[in-house]
Amino acid sequence: MKPGSFLLIAATLMAASAGEFDRARKLYNLTDFDGSLKVLQAIPDKDGPVYEFIGRNYYMQGDYKKATEALDRAATADPENGEIALWLARAWGRRAETSSPFTAPGHASKARQWFEKAVDLNPKNIEAWSDLFEYYLEAPGFLGGGVDKAQGVAVKMGNLDPSEGHWAQAKLAEKRKELNSAEDHLRRAIDASPQRVGRFLDLAKFLARQGRFQEADQSIARAEKLAPDSPKLIFGKADIYIRSGRNLDVAKELLKHYMTMKLSPEDPTRADAARLLKQAEKS
Repeated sequence: MKPGSFLLIAATLMAASAGEFDRARKLYNLTDFDGSLKVLQAIPDKDGPVYEFIGRNYYMQGDYKKATEALDRAATADPENGEIALWLARAWGRRAETSSPFTAPGHASKARQWFEKAVDLNPKNIEAWSDLFEYYLEAPGFLGGGVDKAQGVAVKMGNLDPSEGHWAQAKLAEKRKELNSAEDHLRRAIDASPQRVGRFLDLAKFLARQGRFQEADQSIARAEKLAPDSPKLIFGKADIYIRSGRNLDVAKELLKHYMTMKLSPEDPTRADAARLLKQAEKS
């Protein structure tokens, strides 16, 4: 073999792997998680990004054990990557939610540790702060949760993104049964980010929980004016109807339509929609 041939072969293999990784990432963004996994698993020399997207695909498929295994390998390969830490935290959190009472506390503690690591690695990542906030708000003290900790995170969120900060303060106020304050923060979240469909859905969900259905529908209608074909809106509208036990036939049709739509990884999965549809059919 001529001198330099090994380098040429190595460069060719690296270029091929990079091309396959890009293809896998595109499939992931199209929510073709099976297809993305097949491409990623065939890459011979896997690095941190490859293991990260293997883990993300397993997470989206609901296989949280395999997700944590792959994401742990990604974190080992790239220990300073805050995005990997965030996804690993999410995967441990899901494992905690879906595991037995004996293993759940250990999984939850790992989720907290990785959420905290994610914000340490990237203090400007509002999604990481939001996930850590929800952990602190919902987890009991013996698992590292606490309203005081959540309050501190909410302040930091507000410094990064005023709308997210008001959303967090609303969650805290509702937890404390301070309903007027919660509503005020939700409306201020809308004022801070009037083009975000999710903010109107947050308010609608809150109002529906209070039995204020006409006002909830008005908030949904405002979201529909912004983005009538938004998957987030269609799923959220169906979810609100089902949770409040009304307009169930409409909710069913919305979910059936949702499962035919083009989705992104940021949208609820078709499996989520199928579970919600099943719930509506039992009502």
